[in-house]
Amino acid sequence: MTEQLERQVAAAAAAIVTAFGSHDSEAYFAGFADDASFVFYTTSERLESREAYERLWREWEQSAGFRVIGCSSSNGRVQVYGDVGVFVHDVETTLQMDGEQSTVSERETIVFHHRAGAWLAVHEHLSPQP
Repeated sequence: MTEQLERQVAAAAAAIVTAFGSHDSEAYFAGFADDASFVFYTTSERLESREAYERLWREWEQSAGFRVIGCSSSNGRVQVYGDVGVFVHDVETTLQMDGEQSTVSERETIVFHHRAGAWLAVHEHLSPQP
């Protein structure tokens, strides 16, 4: 049973990473609960909802031409504790901002909660690779 739940969480995480990597914001944000929180080292404040992150994403697109070019995940690990799943991985993202393309290497933790038959992300924490 645990292995099956781990596969489900891994699939939910893979869907988020794939959508992010193709700049499919609709599919990306669909993987998050409305009340999800987000901590990014690139922002000064914690984002307290999916809506807050969606606003920031649109702001980046409009003001800086933000676009995700690609994203790859490695070194992933899934842990399941009842109806909570934790996905940790290394992620390399190529993006465009202000007309410049760059690649960043980061570590990410996504916490999932099993709700209404689906694993939805309720927290994302992103930090730079040391």
